[in-house]
Amino acid sequence: MENGTGEGVGIGMGDGVTGVDEAGVTGVGIEDESGVESGVDKLLAAVRAGVTADVPALLEPLDAAERKAALARLKVLRAEVRAGQWASPPYLANRIRSALYVAGAGCLNGVAETASWLGARDLLMWDTDGPMALAALGERDPEWAADLAGRLAKRQAVAENSYPLLHGLVVRSGYTVAPTDGYVNGWVWHITDDRLLERLREDPQTPALVAHALAMAEAPERFTRTLRPGSPRHWPTALRTLVAEGLLDRAQVLDLCVSRLLRGGPIRNLRFPLEMVRLLEPDTDELGKRIPDWVGIAADAPSLVAGYAQEVLTELASAGTLPVGALAEMTTGVLFRTEKKLVRAQLALVGKVLAREPGAAGELLPAVTEAFGNEDTSVQERALKLVGRHLTAVGPEVRDELAEAAGLLSPMHRQAAEALFGSALEEPAGAPYEEILPPVPERLLVAPPASTVEALMAELVAKGLAEEPMAFERALDGLVRLAHRDRATVVEAVREAFPRTGWQETHYFTHHTQGIEVVLAGLLGLLDRERVDLGRTKGTGSDSCFHQALSGVLDARLWEASDLVGTGALPFLLATPTWHTGAIDPLVLVARLREYRDSGAEPAPADLAQALLRVLRDDPSAERAAEEAAALGTPAGRRLAAWLREEDAVAASVRFLVRGEERSTMQWWLFDRIVVDVADRPAVREEFPPAFQWLGGALEATPRRCYHWVEGRAQWAAVLPADREVLAACLLPTLAYCVEGDSRGATEPLTALAEAEGPVGRAVLLTLAFGLGCADADDRLRAVDALLVLASRGELDARQVGSELAWLVAEGSVKPNRLADAARTAALTGAYGTVWAVLSAMLPDLLTAAKPVRGLGEVLAVAADCVERCGAGGDVAGLAPLAAKRGSTQLVVQAGRLLNALRQGTDRSLTETV
Repeated sequence: MENGTGEGVGIGMGDGVTGVDEAGVTGVGIEDESGVESGVDKLLAAVRAGVTADVPALLEPLDAAERKAALARLKVLRAEVRAGQWASPPYLANRIRSALYVAGAGCLNGVAETASWLGARDLLMWDTDGPMALAALGERDPEWAADLAGRLAKRQAVAENSYPLLHGLVVRSGYTVAPTDGYVNGWVWHITDDRLLERLREDPQTPALVAHALAMAEAPERFTRTLRPGSPRHWPTALRTLVAEGLLDRAQVLDLCVSRLLRGGPIRNLRFPLEMVRLLEPDTDELGKRIPDWVGIAADAPSLVAGYAQEVLTELASAGTLPVGALAEMTTGVLFRTEKKLVRAQLALVGKVLAREPGAAGELLPAVTEAFGNEDTSVQERALKLVGRHLTAVGPEVRDELAEAAGLLSPMHRQAAEALFGSALEEPAGAPYEEILPPVPERLLVAPPASTVEALMAELVAKGLAEEPMAFERALDGLVRLAHRDRATVVEAVREAFPRTGWQETHYFTHHTQGIEVVLAGLLGLLDRERVDLGRTKGTGSDSCFHQALSGVLDARLWEASDLVGTGALPFLLATPTWHTGAIDPLVLVARLREYRDSGAEPAPADLAQALLRVLRDDPSAERAAEEAAALGTPAGRRLAAWLREEDAVAASVRFLVRGEERSTMQWWLFDRIVVDVADRPAVREEFPPAFQWLGGALEATPRRCYHWVEGRAQWAAVLPADREVLAACLLPTLAYCVEGDSRGATEPLTALAEAEGPVGRAVLLTLAFGLGCADADDRLRAVDALLVLASRGELDARQVGSELAWLVAEGSVKPNRLADAARTAALTGAYGTVWAVLSAMLPDLLTAAKPVRGLGEVLAVAADCVERCGAGGDVAGLAPLAAKRGSTQLVVQAGRLLNALRQGTDRSLTETV
């Protein structure tokens, strides 16, 4: 027998094809009493063989009774496939699902039941199955076909994958389908080819579908692709042509595009409507009708879109058609933004309007004061000068309002503001400075694992489970506990919750990274014995990168659990954290070992090893726990007691290669030069499983560049929650790559690192320094959070962080503009003193360098702001000579500002002392 691709498929025993129907064991292909094979048997034989292409023809001669009988047997076969009875060979189950999909469509009568069958997620759907399912449906009533299409269109995933079927039903019925995101996504995907324009002209639903596509929150994937405007597949060009031809309403398209830009969102979803507006080239009248929308876009949209809105409103202002009130609202919104280009352009626009219309000053100048609080003091200066030029045109009330807003200006502009507003300017507040740091994080207990199978399944199917370490650990422990109590019930629930997933294929774990799926596969009995043994005993190669080593710990635990889940050997997990940091309370671990002893179970090696790494050795209860553990009289108890009494059970240090130690590499990158020395700990190498032995010094102490996709990093911090200095050392190579390369996400473990336990040494502080200089803004933000958490816990050595940053900036690894952004973010939380403590330790080496550091002016601006706010004093080597230089560069200006602020702080301190 051949399948749809012409390949031979042989299944069953001997030369026959066998299966089980609802009445028991029945041979598919068995002849009836007359010796002739029935049509139902032929249909079932084709479905069991996965020959989807033959199904429509085999359905055609069957009458209603035969189709009803076939449907009952199809449902039994579907249950077999869902139960995993057709998992081998790997491709067969998918082909059977495809054939079931088509056959069921032809055997069902009710529209609701048919929609349920065609929308089932356990039936595999290929694009090629749609036309065959349509053929299997045959000639149905038009209203029935339209009803079916409408039902399927409401299911997004089904509509996206089943567009050929839905479109065929629409054409056959003569009815239209209300547009849905799924249907439109499928439509856009299938008609985007070199005949795009013709297809759009031919489809009577084009106006409605285009309108829906333009309004979608998540733009169709084809809309986000970058194509040259002349390409026949370029959607904006095609739609502009249809607008010109009158097939699409120009005003409606403009309204939809502008409305979508106003709603905002990721720039990838806004590029299409923005390009459409540009191509349509709206005139002044069309733009003027949408002024409120453009004002909102200029204030809130991503920079690229906001810039276009600013251009539109500037054009209207130049034409004299932009009301002063709208310009004032626009100015308030734009000046609140951080993009210097937009802010400066807005101040220039207001200046031009005021030069032409001085009477508008009363309405516009209060909006200009929004720039008084800008982080860039040069922007503040421009705004202040603009207000000064037109101050005489406003009345006393507006003047007082402007003077009050001047309190937002940097102290460096205080003298200019006093000259402008005189006595109307309020005196600066005299309250003493108070450092604001986040509250010290409290340890939070991890919730107990799920106690019911239903709750467990809800956790297992939850999106992002692997990215939430504690949720992952709870789900894993819950799976082990419930499977230990009632394996059969959990197995059935897993099959129901995961009806068609790639991990149920026998070859899956040969090529994929492990997750909780490997434990589920072990529970279902789908794993090869040899592969399980390899997973349990695999160690970390001496030349492995650290992310392999950290991820290997989790992999070893998962393979171990996959082997033991649902057996008496693993009643629950010892390593499940008790605290949100991933740590385990010592007394809780003792109680778990006592329960193991009393039940006669032996701890699983990887589970016990991870539990030891997580237990808090410096907890006040550690000594008591050690005594109780020793009293258990078990090998595991004695190991725990000895471990709790180890001061440095694991340790690591960090150093950097210098030029004389350079290896033969093509480039001299920072991450090539990091050397992490894991301390020699014979006990770890001898007593821990292979995947853990690198923590005893088994890795080579050489720099190593990692070429792997960095997966599973959300779980890394939970491997060593009691030894954060070792964890930090392992994170450094990846963090260094994020500083010099284009990688992202390496700082994800930093928040957990800051909240973890163990001493804070150079490795932890270096992770902060690297994180503050990462290329990605989100990475820098996580580093800022970690720095502030350490400061709030009293564990931050700010001067050491500054010293590390000094040489990183000097050699060009950390860019000053990125550091300035991170430092500014930290300072704006109220931690001006903490940030200044870091920068004051960093600046002397950079200011006294033989060659000026490009971009250092931005860092000096943040430093000056910190000193002005916290009132610090003192001297910084190299600052005075720089401030004395002539010129108006940001470096010189901000050096003078910082020097002046420090002198004022020193004078204030002397006055208070006297």
